[in-house]
Amino acid sequence: MSTTQARHLDGIGALAERYDVFLLDQFGVLHDGQRAYPGAVEAVSALKRAGKTVVLVSNSGRRAEPNERRLLKLGFEPGSWDHFVSSGEVAWRIFKDMVDSGALRAGTKCLLISRDGDRSAIDGLPLTLTERGDDAELVLLAASEGDRYDFDYYSTLLGPIAARRVPCFCTNPDRIMLTAVGPRFGAGEIADLYERLGGSVTRIGKPDPAIYEAALALAGNPARGNVICVGDSVEHDIAGGRAAGVATALVKSGILADAGDLTGLFQEFGAWPDYTLDAFRWR
Repeated sequence: MSTTQARHLDGIGALAERYDVFLLDQFGVLHDGQRAYPGAVEAVSALKRAGKTVVLVSNSGRRAEPNERRLLKLGFEPGSWDHFVSSGEVAWRIFKDMVDSGALRAGTKCLLISRDGDRSAIDGLPLTLTERGDDAELVLLAASEGDRYDFDYYSTLLGPIAARRVPCFCTNPDRIMLTAVGPRFGAGEIADLYERLGGSVTRIGKPDPAIYEAALALAGNPARGNVICVGDSVEHDIAGGRAAGVATALVKSGILADAGDLTGLFQEFGAWPDYTLDAFRWR
């Protein structure tokens, strides 16, 4: 898309008249991690009733199943989406293929950085968890606990590992996350820190094409002109959607709830949305 003004809409009902496949972000669009946004539950269900294919695409380091359980707890209706693709799910399958091919040795000592002790990112993989930085052979950065720890904590933990050039995989590239105490630095910021400390990072998730390829494959590889990506991040959702060749809609909620003029962000990432909405609701 050019830098022309995006079309502002009151709700996604207008998009349902134009597109058949919806790739929806979750955090910042459907919910804030604690509760569903007003109108979001009804809007997702309305898309399904309208016969649309709904694929949830998330930069969550957790696998798909725990993410879907959380949506149900937040009040979203069972069956109101067709597929859930998380960066954690994509990464798990990449690691599984690496183990099967011999590219990743079974028993590799992995330092897993996640939230609330969540281990879904490696469940079923033949990796050995370690909490010691001095023997880690792999770092899996699945989430941030920036609402509990400051940057110094992660710097102290990761500095010696990065100095040994231990490979790091970041399965949640978001730099900002929503928490019960407000926005905090996300796993993407910790990944940037790891690189500054001398390590290398492989990022898995939006805006990387692989997660969109997985989502579109599940949707039956539809014509790109019939697909729209809806999210609240210019860097991840809009830039990623544009690179995947689909239309994009920016919801000005979540991390953009208090943002003013977004022209600078559009220019910074070279990504302008086709549409904007104040909130994810039907009308």
